[in-house]
Amino acid sequence: MAMDVVDYEIKGSEMQFVEVELDPGEAAVGEAGSLMFMDAGIGMDTVFGDGGAQQGGFFGKLLGAGKRLVTGESLFTTVYTNQVNAKQRVAFAAPYPGKILPMDLRQLGGTLICQKDAFLCAARGVSLGIHFQQKLSVGFFGGEGFIMQKLEGDGLAFVHAGGTVVRRELQPGQTLLVDTGCLVAMTPNVSFEIQYVGKIKTALFGGEGLFFAKVTGPGTVWLQSLPFSRLASRVFAAAPQRGGSREEGSVLGGLAAGGLLGGVLGGDDE
Repeated sequence: MAMDVVDYEIKGSEMQFVEVELDPGEAAVGEAGSLMFMDAGIGMDTVFGDGGAQQGGFFGKLLGAGKRLVTGESLFTTVYTNQVNAKQRVAFAAPYPGKILPMDLRQLGGTLICQKDAFLCAARGVSLGIHFQQKLSVGFFGGEGFIMQKLEGDGLAFVHAGGTVVRRELQPGQTLLVDTGCLVAMTPNVSFEIQYVGKIKTALFGGEGLFFAKVTGPGTVWLQSLPFSRLASRVFAAAPQRGGSREEGSVLGGLAAGGLLGGVLGGDDE
């Protein structure tokens, strides 16, 4: 399937969105829930699978949908097509603070491996698949899971990462140890395995966990400073449990639960 060549503009700093310009007949594929806005001349169509295998018959569509289901994504994606004879724009927003990375698959050799929740949107024709790590230990101990997304094609895809993003070019044999959640994406020629951290006290008291991702060049890796799993765990840990606590930030919750505010808001008849 021919790839659509789209123009785009990434706007914002911490909470970014990407605005894609579509020529007549061009289309973009978006992840469920990522749409921000679109011009009136753009039509939406929910497709079975990833929108990149629509010429393969029902079996091809079913296979594409199954790949997405394995990575934890929806069975369906949405295709946004310009149906008028003028340029139209559609925008996709990042789900949490971070950066949107434009990935030109043609320049990356046609394939990109990324975290299973990193994909945001792409030009029509980019195929979304799954990538199994060769070593089973990655699946059991990798934290973020050893099933990753594989983006294939020669078009433009947009990947979202949390916090600040750094791109590292690894030379042949050069190795980098990374927290498993901080690895956003990598080119397929990068070797990836899980390395055990021997000091048990590090796991118990250091908060860094027992395992690192060991990536070895040659190739390119993209790293994020704030994985969503880390952000979610900090928010959950700081949230008042069982109606409030005496930790910082929960004074108001404790007062409300204790009834002090309840009387002011009409909760007492006295």
